[in-house]
Amino acid sequence: MDRLLKRKIDSFLVEWKMKQERKPLIVKGARQIGKTCSIEWFAHNHYSSVVEINFAEQPKYKSIFAEGFEVNGILKNISLLNPDFTFIPNDTLFFFDELQACPNCATALKFFKLDGRFDVICSGSLMGINYKEIESNSVGYKEDYEMHSMDFEEFLWAKGYSNDFVEDLYQHMSEVKPFAPLQMDVLFELFRDYVTLGGMPEVVNTYIRNKNFSGTLAIQRQLLVDYEEDITKYVEGLDKAKVKAIYNHISTFLAKENKRFQITKIARNARNRDYIGCVEWLADAGVVNICYCLSYPELPLKGNYDPKLYKMYFKDTGLLIASLDEEAQEDLRANKNLGTYKGAIYENIVGDMLVKQGYQLYYYHSDKPSIEMDFFLRDAESLIPVEIKAADGATPSLNSLLKEGSYPDIKYGIKLGYKNVGFNGKFYTFPYFLTFLLKRFLANRKKLE
Repeated sequence: MDRLLKRKIDSFLVEWKMKQERKPLIVKGARQIGKTCSIEWFAHNHYSSVVEINFAEQPKYKSIFAEGFEVNGILKNISLLNPDFTFIPNDTLFFFDELQACPNCATALKFFKLDGRFDVICSGSLMGINYKEIESNSVGYKEDYEMHSMDFEEFLWAKGYSNDFVEDLYQHMSEVKPFAPLQMDVLFELFRDYVTLGGMPEVVNTYIRNKNFSGTLAIQRQLLVDYEEDITKYVEGLDKAKVKAIYNHISTFLAKENKRFQITKIARNARNRDYIGCVEWLADAGVVNICYCLSYPELPLKGNYDPKLYKMYFKDTGLLIASLDEEAQEDLRANKNLGTYKGAIYENIVGDMLVKQGYQLYYYHSDKPSIEMDFFLRDAESLIPVEIKAADGATPSLNSLLKEGSYPDIKYGIKLGYKNVGFNGKFYTFPYFLTFLLKRFLANRKKLE
């Protein structure tokens, strides 16, 4: 099997296989982010026999569990449907794809683990929708891995940059050492390309192959249509029109000054209670990232937010850009003018980069005193405000939050923008392209001092 793009899941899968007591693995994530391709690549390079079953494309295989979950019985039923499959103990991987189409398969994971002869990986594009059922069927007998579209580091790999190059970026960050002008120019050029493309593997592959943007917008727009078709096909127990209405208004609200999502603006007399579950469906399907408003800038983050106040971002910034009109497309792609959309593109990409590091998203808004902070992170002992600056301007909100004695949990802040690396005694300044390293920086910050 040939494959162009190196992914972070590659090394994770190798480490998983090396575990003595490995459990069946469930790989979660949105559609078309590269799950199936990555698992197939790993499977065919590490096992003599691969039994791949896609429950969405091959629904007949759902019947393999009809007589129970004992492994020998499952093997017998699989071989009845396809006698070409071979089952080599300790050298066979069962790859069950589109697991959400057959939640019964999750029950079988316990029995595969107890049997111990075969490795199992499951995956699915819309697994989040059915995950409560899958979780209850397999609790204690599986391991989860959350996969996303390509992050900026994976994009750099695709462009031919090495791990040593990434380590050099981190050294600049950890030593608070500014980049040379040439480095800044090249890295911001790479970052702007990544923002415009997003991280969908087919889009990035096309860009790498053609060495330009040709063909990428058509792929992105088809992905947007595919997501809309998923809403029509898979939404159950909710009003599909309402889920679609929310989905189609994401970019509209991001264009507004406060970027907050308001149900009342979607339809006349719309009420939050009429849309309960719709936002959650989009989040569970891996289509959007939700950023909740903190009740007050203090720890802990969980439980300290208003579930009715939130911003909604596209999971992949390339899809946000693809959702914009023709004039915006021309400006963005020809002029690389990402600042025309009221900072929404920068917020979206930073939110996406934070989620890909495992963060949940929170912001804060207050009228008295007037404070608007884009994101909050935390380290072991403090709350960290993160300000996004599309233009080089003042930072009154960040300064207010850092005012001594005002907010005890806040010790320092971070400002992201078109600026070099620096620290003024109160907050760090980092260029946007270093955002993907923030979690590592915060985890090691105390050791670096």
